[in-house]
Amino acid sequence: MDGTLRYWRAEGQSFFQRFLLWADALDPLLLLKSPNEIQRTRLLMQINEKSEPIQNNQTKQAFLLSLSSVHPDTDKIIPILFRPPAFMPITLPLVIVSSVQHQAKHSFFWQFVFHTYTTAFTLVNGNGTPKAEGYSLQQKQLFLGLGAISYSACIGALPLAFSNRYALKSPLMQLFVKKLLPAPLLGLMSAFTVAIVRSPEFDNGIEVMDRNGNVIGVSKKAGEKAVMETALSRAVLFGTTFFLPEVLMYFVQRARFVKNPRALGPVRMFVIMSVLAGMLPVSFSMFPQCGEIKRADLEPEILTSTEETEFFYNRGI
Repeated sequence: MDGTLRYWRAEGQSFFQRFLLWADALDPLLLLKSPNEIQRTRLLMQINEKSEPIQNNQTKQAFLLSLSSVHPDTDKIIPILFRPPAFMPITLPLVIVSSVQHQAKHSFFWQFVFHTYTTAFTLVNGNGTPKAEGYSLQQKQLFLGLGAISYSACIGALPLAFSNRYALKSPLMQLFVKKLLPAPLLGLMSAFTVAIVRSPEFDNGIEVMDRNGNVIGVSKKAGEKAVMETALSRAVLFGTTFFLPEVLMYFVQRARFVKNPRALGPVRMFVIMSVLAGMLPVSFSMFPQCGEIKRADLEPEILTSTEETEFFYNRGI
């Protein structure tokens, strides 16, 4: 079992513990660390691999850098644009731009860009799976991802296309189509892209380990559980990030807290940034990073080789 997964098992049992860990690991300043520094942290982690929950501050910082920079399944350094600390700085402007579009074609373009990045992030931070027969697994995931991105962008632009096509006059319909409907659509499409691009984990399974970190087999059921948990957390993240600012801005405008109409734009951006900054560690913390699956939920062929009752897997992000 990778050192980061051991750390999640020791220090990330509760939602609150995971939230605090992610709040530290999502610090954008960690993106400035060099590959040599990251490699040194991995060496420090290996030295302390068998230790109890970390008390030494230097060792804890090493684990945080590893959590934010190294893939626990492949043990490789993640490209800088797809590390967890880069997620908010990149998605924030895309969410803001997507939320203020008034034409369907512009909305489609920006949602295409948004889903392209989030899908690539999912692909890079997912689980490694055995190679599919006859063709490259990476090629299959890229093909599935491109289809999911295009479909999600079309669905995301649909409310504006419908509104512009039928020239809705009712204020209630305008509120529903332009303000309320985009949030659940973005949440659903975000979950959809996660499920599609990581669907090979359904088909091929992911590695499951015993409590000592020994790989005891490859489980499709564990793969399904990992993908569904990640998809749900992504839906909550972007559904809330699109919906809650609209509600808050409605009350701000109604109560006339902002007198100058020109100031509404910056206020809206600040609200979106605040919601996204708060929801990101919340969504990442919804489920354990080192997931647990019971013996009764695994395939019979895996159980014949061990008497363990609890098994673990990397959920991915």
